[in-house]
Amino acid sequence: MSAAWTLGPLLTVLLVVRLPGAQQQLLPGSCNFELGTCGYTSDPEYGTWSMNEEGHVITVDSALLKEQQQAVLVSPVLDQQYWSCVRLVYQITGGGSLQLFLRPDGDNFDYRMWTANQASDSWLIASVDLANSTTPYQVLLEGRPERGSGNSVAIFEIHIVTGYCIECNFEEHHLCGYSNSWNPNVNWYVGGSVARVPESHLPVNHSTHHQRGHYMYVDSVYAKHFQEVAKLSSPMTTVPLAGCLSFYYNRDQERGNIFSLFTRDQLGHYEDMWRPEVFATAGWTLVSVDIKAPHPLEVVFEVAFNSARGGYVAIDDISFSPEFCHTDTEPNFDPSIANCDFEDGLCLYHQEKTDSKEWSRVSVKPNAYRIGDHTTGVGCFLLVNTHFSSTPGYVGRLHGPLLPGNHKYCLRFYYLLHGFRKVDNALALYIYDENNVAQEKVWSLTHTSRDVWTEVEITYMKPMLSKVVFVSICKNFWECGLAAIDDITVSLGDCQMTAGFLPGQCDFESGVCGYIQDKKGDKADWLRVRGHTPTSYTGPRGDHTTGVGYFMYIEASLMRPGHKARLLTSDLRGSSSPQCLILFYHMHGSGSGLLSMLLRRSDREQDALLWRRRGEQSVSWMRVMVDYQCDVRHQIIFEAIRGPSLRSDIAIDDISFKRGPCEDPGDFAPYSGFSEYFNEIEK
Repeated sequence: MSAAWTLGPLLTVLLVVRLPGAQQQLLPGSCNFELGTCGYTSDPEYGTWSMNEEGHVITVDSALLKEQQQAVLVSPVLDQQYWSCVRLVYQITGGGSLQLFLRPDGDNFDYRMWTANQASDSWLIASVDLANSTTPYQVLLEGRPERGSGNSVAIFEIHIVTGYCIECNFEEHHLCGYSNSWNPNVNWYVGGSVARVPESHLPVNHSTHHQRGHYMYVDSVYAKHFQEVAKLSSPMTTVPLAGCLSFYYNRDQERGNIFSLFTRDQLGHYEDMWRPEVFATAGWTLVSVDIKAPHPLEVVFEVAFNSARGGYVAIDDISFSPEFCHTDTEPNFDPSIANCDFEDGLCLYHQEKTDSKEWSRVSVKPNAYRIGDHTTGVGCFLLVNTHFSSTPGYVGRLHGPLLPGNHKYCLRFYYLLHGFRKVDNALALYIYDENNVAQEKVWSLTHTSRDVWTEVEITYMKPMLSKVVFVSICKNFWECGLAAIDDITVSLGDCQMTAGFLPGQCDFESGVCGYIQDKKGDKADWLRVRGHTPTSYTGPRGDHTTGVGYFMYIEASLMRPGHKARLLTSDLRGSSSPQCLILFYHMHGSGSGLLSMLLRRSDREQDALLWRRRGEQSVSWMRVMVDYQCDVRHQIIFEAIRGPSLRSDIAIDDISFKRGPCEDPGDFAPYSGFSEYFNEIEK
C-alpha cells in the first residue's frame, strides 16, 4: 500500500555521497540486523525467518518453509504512546507477499496495516503510520513466498521513529520513502552536502545551516523542452490525514515557470493545495497548508520549467501536525449526524409536511411471510406506500439533515421493494440545497430483486449546504406497492475508499476469511453461494451484506436428517478482555434444524455452548450478539444440524468480533420458533 521507491536505479538520481547530518532518533523495535534480530523472533507455529551468513538481512525462503505457507516475525512488546512511523527496507524476489500487522495487548486479533505483493530486483521502502496508543503492542511481519524455487521475502532494515511518515528532513539515506518520478532532463536531487556545477548557486541546508545538511532540489539547467516536469512524491499514507502540513522552500524561478503542491488519493484523484505567490525568495520560507482528507493520500511537489534558464526550487523539513494551522479552517464536523437505523425514531430525518403519513416507522414480528428490518431482523425501518397510509397520486419526500458543502460524502443505505408493478417511481434519491431546491437526482430504481434488503452506495459532492431527500411517487393505486429503507450511513470520502479491512470480520464477499471446514465428524460442508438457495420455501433470497453478495449455508438436499456441518474460525489468541461475537443467521423453512455457536478452548477437550436456535425463526436475516471471555488460544465453531425435511437450509453471514461487552447483547428473540402473529406490521 505504501511501497515507496527502489534503492536501485534511482540511486543515481536521488542519492549522492552522504556525510553525517541530523538524523532522527530510532525507537525500540528498530533493527538493521547487523548484530542480531534485536528481540524479533519467529512465531513457532509458522515457518522460520533466517539471518543470512553475512548479517544485515533476514529472509524467509520458499525452499525452507517445508509444509508451512508463511513465516511470521514478531517484535518485542513495544510501549510507545506517541504517534510513530515504521519504515521497512524490504525485497520480494520471484513471487510472494509481505504484510505488517499490529497486535495490541489484550486483543484477539492482529490488525493489518500494510501489504505488498510486487516483486522487485532491488530494495524497496515502505512507510507505515502507527497511531498513538496507551496499549502496549507488537509489530508482526508476515512473509509469504510463493511455492517453488527462487521465491523469497527479505527485510534489510526496520526503523521506527516518532512523528508521521509524511514528515522528512532528508537526512536519512532512504529519504523517508519520498520518490522521484523519472524524467530524462529534470529531476529532484539530494542537495546540500556535495557541490556540483549546477548546484553551486543553491542554498545551504535549512535544518543545520551548513553544507553537511541535506534537502531536495530541482534545477532547470538540463531542461530541453517546454514544461519539463519533475515530481517528488511522499509515500502513500496508511491513515487518513487531517491537520497542518508545513515545509520550507527556497525558490529562484523565472516568471512563467511553475511550483505547486497537490495531493493524490488511492484512486488517482489529484487536488491542488498550494502555489507560491513569488517567483524568488530571499532565503528559506516557511509554508503551512491545511489538509483535510478522510482517506490515505500522498503529497506531491511538482516543478515545471520552460527552458534551461528556468531557475531552481528547493524544499526541506517537511512536518505534520494533527492541529490545523489556520484558525479560519472549517472545524471538524461529524457526518454521522445523518446516520439512522430507525430503532429509536427518525433521528434527524423528517417528512416534508408535518401531517404527512406517506413514510411510516414500522416493525415486523419474526414470521415466515414478511421480511423484518435490516439491522436486527426484529427492529424498525421506514416504510412508504403501506395500506394504511398511501393514497393515489401523492409524492412522499423524506428529508435528511443539512451537511456542509465542498466535502465528498459516501452515502450508504438499504432498500426493500415489494409488490410494485413498475419500479420507475418507487424510490429515488435527490440532493437538495438549504432552500429546498432539488440540485441533482443521484439515484433511482431501474430494476431490482424483490423482497431482499439491497445496499446502495453513492458518492456525491456539492459546493453548498445540502441534504439527501428520499422520494417515492404513487401515481396509480393499483401500481403501488411497499418500499422500505433502513440503515442509512454517511461518511466523508469516496465510497470506494471508506470500506477498510477489519480483523475478525467476515462478510464472505472475497472468500471464507480463513475459516476451516471440520472434516472429522461432519457429514457435510458449509457452502459459499450468492443469490437464493435452490430449494423452494427455505433459505434466504440474498445475502445480508449487500443483498446480491455471498453467504454461507447448508444445503439440506445434500444431507440426511441429523447430519451436521461445522465451520471453525482460525485460532484466536486468548484475551483477558471480554469479547462480543456478532452473527447474522437465517433459518427459514418448515424443517429447519439446529444452529449453534460453540467455544473450543485449547486447554479443554469439551466444546462449550455459547448460543443455540432450533426450528424455523423467520424469513428475515436475524442478528445475535453473544458475550464470551477466553484467556487462552481458542476457536469459535458454527454448527448447523439438518432438520427432518428438505426445507431446512440454514445460512450465516456478516460475522464480526469486537471488544466486549456487547452494547446490546441477545438477539431480541426469547423464543425458539414461530411468532403466533404471522403477518403483523406494527406502527
